[in-house]
Amino acid sequence: MTTQVMKGVRVLEVAQFTFVPAAGAILADWGADVIKIEHPVRGDTQRGFINLGGIKVNPNRSPFMEHPNRGKRSVGVDISTPEGMEVIYELAKTADVFLTNYLPNQRQRMKFDIEHIRAVNPNIIYARGSAYGDKGPERDTGGFDGTAFWNRSGIAHNMTPEELPGPLMQGIPAFGDSIGGMNIAGGIAAALFHRAQTGEATEIDVSLLSTAWWAAGTSIDMGIDYGQTMRNRMPGSGANPGNPLMGNYTTSDGGTINMCTLTPGPHIKSFFEHIGKPDVAADERYSTAEKLIENWETASQIIQGAFATQTLAYWRTHLRTYSGQWAPVQSLLDIATDEQALANDMLFEVESADGGDPIKLVRGPVQFNHEPVQTTRSPQASEHTELVLMELGMEWERIEELKEKGAIA
Repeated sequence: MTTQVMKGVRVLEVAQFTFVPAAGAILADWGADVIKIEHPVRGDTQRGFINLGGIKVNPNRSPFMEHPNRGKRSVGVDISTPEGMEVIYELAKTADVFLTNYLPNQRQRMKFDIEHIRAVNPNIIYARGSAYGDKGPERDTGGFDGTAFWNRSGIAHNMTPEELPGPLMQGIPAFGDSIGGMNIAGGIAAALFHRAQTGEATEIDVSLLSTAWWAAGTSIDMGIDYGQTMRNRMPGSGANPGNPLMGNYTTSDGGTINMCTLTPGPHIKSFFEHIGKPDVAADERYSTAEKLIENWETASQIIQGAFATQTLAYWRTHLRTYSGQWAPVQSLLDIATDEQALANDMLFEVESADGGDPIKLVRGPVQFNHEPVQTTRSPQASEHTELVLMELGMEWERIEELKEKGAIA
């Protein structure tokens, strides 16, 4: 039996896409009962995404749905109807958390903003995810991680070398969404603890812009204080200026070893021995951190030449006993077979709705008691409507009546 730190907590999720639903997925991984509200006909808009960066996606094995929705139960409700909203209120009465990413004007128009939900459950924690925050002139402006997290935040600018003619596009879908979802889940956990300690139910706000600013906080703080920030450099083999034990070095087969030894002094001897240049560590030009930093350019040339003599596979094995910090540069496919990642249960499996092979999913970054995640696949649209409503004590005749009106599925 896995540790379920959120067992007994019910989350009512009225949200679409990845950012806020990813928070629900994390809470479901942790044992919460997450009720996902979807349109009775269309479901989550993201169910219609069948092309991911030119890669065709099977709707029954869609990473768009599995990553942010595993472990949930789906209830089909048309929240634009008064009858549908009555169902939402009945569900909200039983919930600990209300989770949404709808815009303020939508929440008000359909009557599920905080005052409406708190009217039926004063003790509910109300969590909002947004593009730019719930205050200020752009609180009603929608956005995605490509707009708010990647571009407006300054991340795209800082990640793009000055030599390139324009900013790099975001190459990982739902990048900021997944990070932001974890932030929301952490906020909800803190709010649940606060409610247990004080009885007070709080509001939570996390935006994609604030998620990006937190992730880039060191650079932003530096920029504000010093008037400049670091910019990414054009790729190539060689040292970072000032420290030859930091930088990307190309191997004989075109692979890359990233050296990331921030404090080179204690590791000089070990490093040069490992790259087959023990005499360099004894050379007075490189034997101390001060001298190595002073002569970083010639040291970089020596290191470049050494790494170019062997393959990436060789260096991955050979550097394991090096005393400092380094990493192979891997692809996202490489990491799926990475021994260390797998040893730490970073992937888990759920059954597939189409009856095919199990689907491998990435677990959240928090692990409890060294235990792997045990959860279920993403629900199909409206899969659990009848079951959840009957759990509320709703009579079958009313369920049938709501179905006939199109308020539920």
